[in-house]
Amino acid sequence: MSRWPLWAILAPGEPAWLERRARTIVMTEEDEEDGKEQPFEVIVGSGRYQAIVSTEASYVGAEMQIAEALSLECDETVYSIERANDPWAVMSWRNGALEVLEVGPEGLARSLGCPLPGSEKTSDRAARKPLRHVALVEGVRAQEAPRVLEEAGDPLPPEHYRFEDTPRGLRVSSGTGNIGFADITLSEQLPNATAYGVIASPSLDVFIVYMLQGGECIGQFAHPPDGFPSFPVVNDIKGERSPERILAALGIPAEWFREE
Repeated sequence: MSRWPLWAILAPGEPAWLERRARTIVMTEEDEEDGKEQPFEVIVGSGRYQAIVSTEASYVGAEMQIAEALSLECDETVYSIERANDPWAVMSWRNGALEVLEVGPEGLARSLGCPLPGSEKTSDRAARKPLRHVALVEGVRAQEAPRVLEEAGDPLPPEHYRFEDTPRGLRVSSGTGNIGFADITLSEQLPNATAYGVIASPSLDVFIVYMLQGGECIGQFAHPPDGFPSFPVVNDIKGERSPERILAALGIPAEWFREE
């Protein structure tokens, strides 16, 4: 585990049970058959709570999916922490319903007896590579997207997002740099939509694009290449192969990823 897990879940329960449930939620049968390693690890706490943590950029957003599912099975509150962006997002989950919390993730984790890796050095902001997530969605307009997400039960409120109609399609972003599963949901709910979900670091040295149709990833572009890709690999996006040119083709300013 590297110094900065990008997301974490704090949940009560036996470590082995939590690991099995999380693996079932985020990994497919094909992943299991191919012997793919699970994209997280369980850190045993000193009390009832354990931490599920991951450094995998391609799985940012999975923490909400896992936390929601676990909250339906646990009597106590489950917490999700997304640390890929600034500010960090901390949410509590009970019976599938979320609440955004204004608390520090390390303090919360310590209070539950399961401090996160690197907590003792969290003031060293330069060591982090905050990732941002933005999407271009073809086949939908800004006035339609909030209704589609709300009707699909999207966990984030409509005001969380920024919807911008552009000549290339609808650009979906947010002030926090995290759009959750909005790109997946829009592609799933709109049969004629194609979404390009982009996750990248400020310097673009981590750069991933997911092509989505019908809620499924039909192509994954990664720079540098992913040694164990979860989805079919494509070598270009709209004919472009470099992060800067791909962003230009999608109408997404590279400067957006460098915003503080």
